[in-house]
Amino acid sequence: MSWTRGVRAALAVCVLLSGSAGCDSGDTRGDGEEVSASPVGKVLDATDEKGRHYREVDGKGAPRVAVEVQPDARGDGWDVRLTVHGFRFSPAGTSRVAVPGRGLALLYLDGRPIALLRGGGHHLSDDLVPRGTHHVTARLYADDGTVWAVGGRPVESTADITESDASGIPTPAVSATGTGARTEGGGSPDSGGKAS
Repeated sequence: MSWTRGVRAALAVCVLLSGSAGCDSGDTRGDGEEVSASPVGKVLDATDEKGRHYREVDGKGAPRVAVEVQPDARGDGWDVRLTVHGFRFSPAGTSRVAVPGRGLALLYLDGRPIALLRGGGHHLSDDLVPRGTHHVTARLYADDGTVWAVGGRPVESTADITESDASGIPTPAVSATGTGARTEGGGSPDSGGKAS
C-alpha cells in the first residue's frame, strides 16, 4: 500500500469513527484553550476565576454535589467528603471531552484552589487551616475543563469550618451550605443544612 493510500485510509477511518465531526472534536475559544464541541449542554461566555467556560445544562438531571467537612480522627486536619448525584468521577487519562454527568471536582479553600479530586474524599492538612472560619468549596468540572453550570451558576457546594483552638486542634463546629440551583436543596447530605 502506498503512503498516500495509507493516509487516505486513516482519514476515512477517522471520519467513520467520529461521524461528521471529523478527527478534531474541539473548537478553540478566544483564550487559546480548547473547549469540547460535545453536544452536552451549551458552552457559555461566562467563565470562572481561571477563565474556564461554564457548560450550561438543564437543572433536571444535572450533576449535583454536597460537601461535608469533619475534623479527622487523628486531630491533624480535616476530612472532606463529597456526595454527588447525577455525576461520576473520571479516572486519570480520560479524554478531554464533555460527557453528561462526568468529570472531576476542584476543591477550594477560601476561594483558592487546593486540590483536584477524582473521587469523593480528601484530607485537608491543618497546616492549610489557620485559626478562624474558612470556606471549603467543591465545584464540578467536565473532562474538557468546562464548569458544569445550572441557571448560569457553577455546580458547587460550600462548607464552613472553624478552627478556634490556638493549638491547631480542629473543633467540630462545621456547617455546609449550598445555593438553590447549584446544589438543589442544600450543600449537605443532611436536610437541615448541617454537616453531621
